[in-house]
Amino acid sequence: QVECGLVAAWMWFRTIFLLNRLSVKVFCFPYSDFQQLSMFSVVDLCVIDPQLCQDENSLLSFAAICSIHQMMDDDADGTVDMTETDEFLREDLKYHDPKAKHSSFHRADLHISVEDMWNAWKSSEVYNWTLEQVVDWLHISVELPQYAEAFRKHQLDGKALPRLAVKNATLTVSLLKIVDRSHAQKLQLKALDIVLFGPPPAGRQNRLKDLVLAMSILMALAGCWFAYVQTRKSRDDLGKLVKDLEGLQRAEQSLLDLQEKLQQAQEEQRCVQVEKVKVEEELRGEINSAKQEAQRLRELREGTENERSRQKYAEEELEQVRTALRKAERELESRARWAPPEALQKWLQLTHEIEVQYYNIKKQSAERQLLQAREGAEKIKKKRSSLFGTFHVAHSSSLDDVDHKILSAKQALAEVTAALREKLHRWQQIESLSGFGLVNNPGLGALATALNLDPSFLGLRPPTPQHLLLSDDLDDMDEDILSPGTLQCKSVGNTSTPSHHGNNRVGPSLLGLSPPL
Repeated sequence: QVECGLVAAWMWFRTIFLLNRLSVKVFCFPYSDFQQLSMFSVVDLCVIDPQLCQDENSLLSFAAICSIHQMMDDDADGTVDMTETDEFLREDLKYHDPKAKHSSFHRADLHISVEDMWNAWKSSEVYNWTLEQVVDWLHISVELPQYAEAFRKHQLDGKALPRLAVKNATLTVSLLKIVDRSHAQKLQLKALDIVLFGPPPAGRQNRLKDLVLAMSILMALAGCWFAYVQTRKSRDDLGKLVKDLEGLQRAEQSLLDLQEKLQQAQEEQRCVQVEKVKVEEELRGEINSAKQEAQRLRELREGTENERSRQKYAEEELEQVRTALRKAERELESRARWAPPEALQKWLQLTHEIEVQYYNIKKQSAERQLLQAREGAEKIKKKRSSLFGTFHVAHSSSLDDVDHKILSAKQALAEVTAALREKLHRWQQIESLSGFGLVNNPGLGALATALNLDPSFLGLRPPTPQHLLLSDDLDDMDEDILSPGTLQCKSVGNTSTPSHHGNNRVGPSLLGLSPPL
């Protein structure tokens, strides 16, 4: 008993000593905190946790924990049971579904004493919070960042949070300068929640938020990379489209050059025909001169009485006739030995005109494809100049459609060019072998009339104006090739078809030049 009395006296003396020390440092803590710090609280803390018995902050926090426990302990039996916790959560903290809070507060202990609550607070993550973590909690969870400087000024870390969980006007008003009562009440409830139930969910989900932020950044980088790849692909596709357009323009220029060569060849053919007519006229003049000379010699022979002179004139006449015949034979040998019938020329001319019609249809189809390709390319260029045009072109099928149209137009132009080249060569060979003028003809209508054909059988209809797409030179060239008005023979002495055949019969007219000897 003496020893127990000595221990009690020593503890009483130590308590008085600590109270004197706290009274000396009263300026460091609010007056209400000092009032809460009763002698029993100091004794309890020294019994429960002797290591913190001399720490003023721990003493104030322990007093606040005792005050919270007293608020929750309605029946004042020294413990807080499940019913009291549920009532406290619903009435004081305004929780409508306190089941999750029950499990985090009681755990396996159904009755919570002051010592249990103090030990739970010391093991809480919030107990070890630094000043900056408390300020972050004030910013994020409490949403009162305007008081952050006051918290930093008074160095309120995690160990001081229980003092904020109880009503303490001196601390909130005098030190922290929280004049608004709603702000003070909000701060008290948030501090009470964090002291009893640990850090808020937002604090626990910081890593999850960081992970979500990192994933968002990665997704943004992936989106930027995808946009860069699509832009580069679109740029490459547009470059390919430009190359295809250049190839199409080269094919179009090749067709223009070929048709220009066709015009030159037809002009040369016309000159050859004119030269041919001139040569035939010169030959006819020589033959007429030979006839006149033979007639003169015949008259001289008949008028002379001398037999020798008559024989001499006859020999000279015979020599002149032989010379003319040799010239005529050489000319005839250079021409076709077989004289085709006149109707064949008209049928060949009709065949040429029908082929020209089919060629024109094919040519117009190629021109339409060329126009569609150009319009598609212009649309893509306009879309590319807009803000989101590059992405739209990259994700749509318009670029592939235009590319297909360009390739189709190039192929059609190549086919038209090849057909024109083959047609020109073939009809030149036919004209050379037959001796007929086939490209230059009176037109499809006149040929149908000459051959007694029904115009509807040939599909003739009133002509309609056609707007070609290539150039004015190409239009003029096509008119020279296809127009019935300009395709008629312009050669001198060759203005009608029968004149061609009259020229083809030069040989038979020369056979009667030799008079009977």
